[in-house]
Amino acid sequence: MWNINALSHTLGIQYPVIQGPFGGGLSSIQLLKTVSDAGGLGSYGAHILSPDKLHTLVHQVRQTTQHPFAINLWVSDHDEGGLGMQQEDFERYLQLFRPFYEALNITPPTYVSQYTERFEEQVEALIEAAPPVFSFVFGIPHQDILESCRRKGITTIGTATTLDEALALDHAGVDAIVATGFEAGGHRVSFMKEAEDSLHGTMALVPQIVDRVKAPVIAAGGIADPRGVKAAFSLGAQGVQIGTAFLACDESGTDAFHREALFSDAVHHTVLSRAFTGRLARFIPNFFVNNIEESPHLPLPFPMQSFFTGPIKHASSQQSNPGYTSHYAGQGAPLIKHRKALDLFNEIIEQMQSFSR
Repeated sequence: MWNINALSHTLGIQYPVIQGPFGGGLSSIQLLKTVSDAGGLGSYGAHILSPDKLHTLVHQVRQTTQHPFAINLWVSDHDEGGLGMQQEDFERYLQLFRPFYEALNITPPTYVSQYTERFEEQVEALIEAAPPVFSFVFGIPHQDILESCRRKGITTIGTATTLDEALALDHAGVDAIVATGFEAGGHRVSFMKEAEDSLHGTMALVPQIVDRVKAPVIAAGGIADPRGVKAAFSLGAQGVQIGTAFLACDESGTDAFHREALFSDAVHHTVLSRAFTGRLARFIPNFFVNNIEESPHLPLPFPMQSFFTGPIKHASSQQSNPGYTSHYAGQGAPLIKHRKALDLFNEIIEQMQSFSR
């Protein structure tokens, strides 16, 4: 059977179909539960949560589902120059964003010395809470962290955008590796070279990694229907991670306006930009993206850019104004047809069963 392999055994799931973890508040316990209860692996992107909230999240998820699930963190919590913003820096940067605050009629943020969560503190809370699976992006945790996960029985999934990254993850001893092509929506999670220099397509990346690593490989990027899943397995992957197609479902944490955009003609053209967070990501272009791309002073390093754009994105969503928010979408978005996560999941399973007969 197509679904019985080393990955499904390692994760303790019936079907090696993983719901991509969405950061920035787009994940939901409801979506995670739907996928995990159906036999896949539901995920929750928790990189913006404080250690206390992360601990609470794991407890809440355990009360919701008895099946395996993954909590996702960002190993690298800042880029060079992205921390240590002084008051004078804040005042200067604030002027760059003021036209956007005024256009949305919102109050600008006030200065704070700490504006991001630190990975070292988050992962300590995660290990204590001990979710079944810890998935991570933007790097490789220290060996002490990976060893602590092994002692606690936490399965680890690392993410690679290049063969070199996959080899490094395999050498570190992670339990599985996501090979994510540049077709994927959301952030390009490169950590050995600049993201712009690590743009490999899923079809080319997956078999290269499969041929060189010991850990099971999970294909991601541009996979939105059963045909993409079948292709991934044909390339040697033992599982798939699906992001945008699950993001479009009613159970996700995104707003209705974003979900509707994923079913519109807008998804026929997506762009890679650092506009919203300072890190390269794929989404539907809009007025804000175009303005940032044309600016000689922006974007700022991550997470500074996120600090200043956070109020803009929130207000844009509240006002149903698509011109200023981050509508993440992968290149497979035009293939989306399901609004319910279980319908999407069941179609994949039914078609894969049919393909394997």
